Amino acid sequence: MIRARGVRKSFGSAAVLDGIDLDVHGSEVVSILGSSGSGKSTLIRCMNGLEKLDAGSITIDDFDVSLPKDLAEARKRSATVFQLFNLYPHMTALQNVTLAPIQVLKRSRAEAEATARSLLDSVGLGARADAYPAQLSGGQRQRVGICRALAMNPRYLLLDEITSALDPEMTAEVLSILAQLAKTGTTMVFVTHEIEFARTISSRIVFLDKGQLVVDLPTEEFFAAEGGMARPRISQFLSKMRKD
Repeated sequence: MIRARGVRKSFGSAAVLDGIDLDVHGSEVVSILGSSGSGKSTLIRCMNGLEKLDAGSITIDDFDVSLPKDLAEARKRSATVFQLFNLYPHMTALQNVTLAPIQVLKRSRAEAEATARSLLDSVGLGARADAYPAQLSGGQRQRVGICRALAMNPRYLLLDEITSALDPEMTAEVLSILAQLAKTGTTMVFVTHEIEFARTISSRIVFLDKGQLVVDLPTEEFFAAEGGMARPRISQFLSKMRKD
């Protein structure tokens, strides 16, 4: 389980996360929605230890990401796919995918490469294993990023706006991969503006507003609030997103 309790994070005088409580259980797909600046990406960065908490705690299978001795273990259980790919430009797709399993999990090169090739095949990039990032499209690079995360055999996959830099065709490519992962029971925390995809893929929807978690609902119940007066902030947000 990923568990956040009382998470607070500020940048200067701006409170970006203000007392977040959240649980993510195995095989759930939890989509985090909210307007720009609501704290979505910061929450993901706190989950993987890239941002230091000002208060509260986040644990991944009881390993506290705020403690250096626990962070390495937490990162073995979770993997992050970033908005802008973050691939090493001097390494091929295959090398990008095998690097962490070899260095962190201490797998043999032969084992890591066999896993990497299987993953690249599964996302339609088997023939591009020896290509460098500059030789790949944005959608292909993001698929390599997903393979790199999956190569660590994580229990939890953290996805931070991974389609925001892609055109519609490339976005569809990447979302189809995530839909396949969801069907296999992969646990995902998915920060996104892809509203209809979130509706299709998610077990639950978490809605952040001005750094606060204001809604945590089963997907069907969240979208049932659209157009209603019981939860006007949800209705306002969804209406604006559909117009955009």
